[in-house]
Amino acid sequence: MSLQGIVYILTNKNKTTLYTGVTKNLQRRIAEHKLHINKGFSHRYNTDNLVYYEIYNRLDVAIHREKQLKKWHRDWKEALINEFNPEWKDLAADIGVDEEYIQSVKESYQNGALEAGNPKEDVG
Repeated sequence: MSLQGIVYILTNKNKTTLYTGVTKNLQRRIAEHKLHINKGFSHRYNTDNLVYYEIYNRLDVAIHREKQLKKWHRDWKEALINEFNPEWKDLAADIGVDEEYIQSVKESYQNGALEAGNPKEDVG
């Protein structure tokens, strides 16, 4: 049986940049973005506000959807976000990513329980 997968879209404070990703653990992944654990695109463009996500029962389907969304024009992504989250509010708290949770993820990294690296690691 395949694991669950979640496709998500982040934006920055000014909503000028979009980042599309996939993960098996949305809470932890969003906390990592907020902590700038991985020094890639999301870190460079400060995309740490969760504005959209889709949950799939199968990880391979989520990965396929992520690849599809990455090919979309920005206006198509904006329409998707507007339908799901018209105010473009940061949904992190809605999925349980609050300051306490973010601090626990930070401590896990500091204690060596988690390792920074390839963000795709947690998708298989």
